[in-house]
Amino acid sequence: MTNYTAKIAQELSLQSRFVDATIKLLDEGATVPFISRYRKELTGSMDEVEVANVRDRLAQLRDLDKRREAILKSIDEQEKLTPELKAKIDAAETMTVLEDLYLPYKPKRKTRASVAKEKGLEPLAKVLWEQGGSMPEQEAEQFISEEKGVEDVNAALQGARDIMAEWISEDAEARKKIRGIFKSEGVVASRVLKGKEQEGQKYKDYFEWEENLKDIPSHRLLAIRRGEREGILIMDTSIPEDMAFDTLGRMFVQGQNAASEQVEIALKDSYKRLIKPSIETEARLESKKAADLEAISVFAENLKQLLMAAPLGQKAVMAIDPGFRTGCKVVCLDRQGKLLEHTAIYPTEPRKDVQTSAAIVLALAQKHNIEAIAIGNGTASRETEQFVKSIGLPGNIIIAMVNESGASIYSASEVAREEFKDYDVTVRGSVSIGRRMMDPLAELVKIDAKSIGVGQYQHDVDQNELKHSLDDVVMSCVNGVGVELNTASKQLLTYVSGLGPQLAENIVKHRNENGAFKSRSELKTIPRLGDKAYEQAAGFLRIKGAANLLDESAVHPERYETVNAMAKDLGCSVEDLVKDKNLRSRIDLKKYVSDTVGLPTLKDIIDELAKPGRDPREQFEAFAFADNVHEIKDLSIGMKLPGIVTNITKFGAFVDVGVHQDGLVHVSHLSDSFVSDPAAAVKLQQKVMVTVMEVDVPRKRISLSMKSDPFGKPAPKQKKRQEKEPEGDLQAKLAMLKGKFGS
Repeated sequence: MTNYTAKIAQELSLQSRFVDATIKLLDEGATVPFISRYRKELTGSMDEVEVANVRDRLAQLRDLDKRREAILKSIDEQEKLTPELKAKIDAAETMTVLEDLYLPYKPKRKTRASVAKEKGLEPLAKVLWEQGGSMPEQEAEQFISEEKGVEDVNAALQGARDIMAEWISEDAEARKKIRGIFKSEGVVASRVLKGKEQEGQKYKDYFEWEENLKDIPSHRLLAIRRGEREGILIMDTSIPEDMAFDTLGRMFVQGQNAASEQVEIALKDSYKRLIKPSIETEARLESKKAADLEAISVFAENLKQLLMAAPLGQKAVMAIDPGFRTGCKVVCLDRQGKLLEHTAIYPTEPRKDVQTSAAIVLALAQKHNIEAIAIGNGTASRETEQFVKSIGLPGNIIIAMVNESGASIYSASEVAREEFKDYDVTVRGSVSIGRRMMDPLAELVKIDAKSIGVGQYQHDVDQNELKHSLDDVVMSCVNGVGVELNTASKQLLTYVSGLGPQLAENIVKHRNENGAFKSRSELKTIPRLGDKAYEQAAGFLRIKGAANLLDESAVHPERYETVNAMAKDLGCSVEDLVKDKNLRSRIDLKKYVSDTVGLPTLKDIIDELAKPGRDPREQFEAFAFADNVHEIKDLSIGMKLPGIVTNITKFGAFVDVGVHQDGLVHVSHLSDSFVSDPAAAVKLQQKVMVTVMEVDVPRKRISLSMKSDPFGKPAPKQKKRQEKEPEGDLQAKLAMLKGKFGS
């Protein structure tokens, strides 16, 4: 079996012994969260990102070797595998190089070259290829054959050139050089299809667009490709043709005789007909892959921030899904998120039954001891918020807007139907809004991450890569926070390290049939939950109020004896260790180091004892929009408003200021100083103050700024030019900011 340790260690700048240990753990079925949290001694305290990088690179290398074996087998079966060729294939470090080496031996359909070979013209091609002193026409006369379909000299020479063109196109070194030119000199160009000018207005910036392939940003490439897919644009990726001819000429044209002229003709044909289309396709795929990875990275970071948003916690919540004509759907939830009651009120147009609606809300709040009210941020949200704040509710009731993106997806999903089979979609959606306020992570795991609305071109990227990345994010967040075993949904348990859908379902079934779990060890009685799954999952599961205090913590059961030994040596109980900081400070950690437990784990244990089962998320803080702004028409240039960041892209951040339409703070207006990456300047759900720069009511576009003096003199010229965004990508673009308000 191939040893990948040294290569991965070198590429990722990690120590070989830690990489080797990580590979072994992964092969034994350990998850990324488990390895990074509970096997620090073995991995040198690698974090989740480093462990995941080892995992992903290992998979790539194994796929490469699998393909290498298949190629060697295929060529060997053709009896064409020479020692030199095998050495080259064994040394290939990328899939591209492997496929280039395999190309001449790859079974293919009928080509012009194969037809020419069938006509017996390969010897003529070989003579010309040598570029000696022979005269091509004279040589070609020998191959004229009516029987074989070679009518004349021209036909013979054409066939020979077809064969040479294929030789050139299948030369690994030639492909490598042309590929290099595409990477360094390639240009992406787009133009509008004739007659599509009006239909494609949102892509008008790309009707005549040209940019270096190596420089084009992810969002722009994905926008052009989307325009191409929608039949508005034509996209072309190319290099200067004369540069390609010169490069290939230096490789294959050996002289200046008549035979060399035939090779040169074949060379140009080879590039235009075979090499360029192939390498262009590669370049498109590679650039798309790079753009996908960048877009997925943006989405993953946004999702992580959203999932890790501050939870309200266990409070009795009233959730309201606002609406005009159909009214507002109201649900009341207990502190565990259980649905207690639901109804509808009509405080807004057209019915505007404020008195009755107020009486209902006040009565429900008193009946169910409501501690917080969650209002969805969709249609009629500001009007509903204004109504709720005006009816005289007790001042201790928290009133807050909740992002309802994806709630409708959840309400119509199988998960929602299973959970609330006797209720319609409006009730389910309202419940989801309320539960998001209580615990965003626990509720959002029930929704397809792509529907949550924090991505950038998420429907245009590789969906398998997207799912892989987002699953990693969700798993990291779930295990980072920890899961309450006795209240967690099946969907939440699914993401716990070592579990999955079936074991999660078995746990919920056991809980329903036998009551709450009293200890982590009871997990071992769950059908199909073996020792390995228990090892992987136990540390991330919490049991509030368990007899063993450690069952409430992130201390893994395999380390309970270590904690008990600490308490015994100090002559106290584990409970005393938790309560008394002075007792913990007296522990000599070195005393408990063993072959399996080192200082990193021991330090984690002490940190955990200081606050067992602590939630790493921030404290919940209610947010209020400006009272005098409810619709986009209420905005005016220069107005300063509180807002909340709802999405982050590579070209800026979108901010909700309470008018049902997010505004865009372009990257050039995120700060008084230069910002290259919006994610470094703001975070999702961050509360910010913005200035209205421009409002386009008909097109529902809002331009905002977070600069202290956005209308002052232009900022100093930046090293990197600000990027012009195509109209229609996401919700608003800030090409308008250039010139008028500075770059």
